Amino acid sequence: MKKHGILNSHIAKILADLGHTDYIVVADVGLPIPEGVPKIDLALKIGVPSFKDVVDIIAEDMVIEKVIVAEEIEQENMETLDYINETFQESTIDMLTHEQFKKMTQYAKAIIRTGEAKPYANCILQSGVYFG
Repeated sequence: MKKHGILNSHIAKILADLGHTDYIVVADVGLPIPEGVPKIDLALKIGVPSFKDVVDIIAEDMVIEKVIVAEEIEQENMETLDYINETFQESTIDMLTHEQFKKMTQYAKAIIRTGEAKPYANCILQSGVYFG
């Protein structure tokens, strides 16, 4: 049995398979999942697990060079935007319209669905390169 890091085998495999510029999506309960994109559903009930809990754990294990969010987050969910800005100070943070964001999700390696039920609590995490 694995002792450290991400125990969810589906998430661990997706992260291990990522190449430079590949991306995953961490989503709230309402984000539509495009046909053909693998969904890793972690939602247990409203709020569990939270968006922040899932992003924190993934960020510990993934080289993230860019984060993309919907620009509507500025008006609808400043708490989550503040969290993203604080968490990803070393990464580029881009904003798209929510419609553009949803279109980008069709190219994700996976969408991880959380139990978060706050508006626009979604992000695209683009993989960087680790030359440790």
